[in-house]
Amino acid sequence: MAGIRWAAPAAAAAAVLGLAVPAAAAPSPGSPDAAFVQAAHQANVAEIAAGQDAQRNGGDTCVKDAGAKLVRDHTELDAELTDLAQEGRLQLPDAPTAEQKAALDKVKAQAGTSGYDKAWLTAQEKAHTATLAAIDKQIAEGKDADTVDAAKDARPVVAAHLEMVRGGTCHAMPSDDA
Repeated sequence: MAGIRWAAPAAAAAAVLGLAVPAAAAPSPGSPDAAFVQAAHQANVAEIAAGQDAQRNGGDTCVKDAGAKLVRDHTELDAELTDLAQEGRLQLPDAPTAEQKAALDKVKAQAGTSGYDKAWLTAQEKAHTATLAAIDKQIAEGKDADTVDAAKDARPVVAAHLEMVRGGTCHAMPSDDA
């Protein structure tokens, strides 16, 4: 209890003396960093759902494999965001945005047709392009170091996904050994 009583005055004294005081390692609610964590989480939820749908409805093995990769990678990326949210006491949405849901519903409507794979790949190209832009903005403008680090960790993964689906065709997926 005594240590807690002295923590605030010690931090204030350190600030007055110009000493570095470590900042909380989490985005604060209402900040642009928190908004990034929440939006990135929604993007992950949407990509996991899209990946699961591709595994069920994809006609081409490449689309099914790409779907599995999205599920795996976005689940891993989301674990880091979930940790940040807990540290910052942020509420995370439990579903994709209305726009993300509508995009997936549009693709799902083509399940069982020859147009499904192309529609899925095109939707994924659009989604990953938008996500990559948000990541780049966070890296350039983010204030919370841990949130910026999470964006930096996500960038090569999302960029690889974009390359994989770009142009509406499956490209060689990077090996997990790399």
